[in-house]
Amino acid sequence: MSEDGVDVAAWRPGLIEAAFPWFLRIVAAYSLMFGVAYWVRLIGYYDGPLWRFDTMPVEWQVASVSLSVLFPFAGIGLWMTASWGPVIWFLCAAMETTMYWGFPDMFGHRPLIAVSHLLVALIYIAFRVGIALQRRNARID
Repeated sequence: MSEDGVDVAAWRPGLIEAAFPWFLRIVAAYSLMFGVAYWVRLIGYYDGPLWRFDTMPVEWQVASVSLSVLFPFAGIGLWMTASWGPVIWFLCAAMETTMYWGFPDMFGHRPLIAVSHLLVALIYIAFRVGIALQRRNARID
């Protein structure tokens, strides 16, 4: 028996709790991909307009530097299923959503990115609620 009344030997993780780390790792892979995309933008590897740090406007410089550091950091935390991983990912998602929905004249209008962040956040909430219900039912049984 543990201190919260659940018999640890009899408790087995359910499907929701087993799938949650895989969901986090998929989001981690996407976070790392977004981080690499921002690094490509910073070092000027892609030959496009305003794709080098020295030719970017100041708002893009601040956003690119911040997100090029935060997205890989979030990806590492999500991959390790650390508690701080989703928090850092939320900061990145909030920044990008604010960029593309709040200031479309500066950053462009990319609603697909904002909607994808919202969808990931909703799936994350659904997983957390499902795990909490599953654990509560395990305590009751």
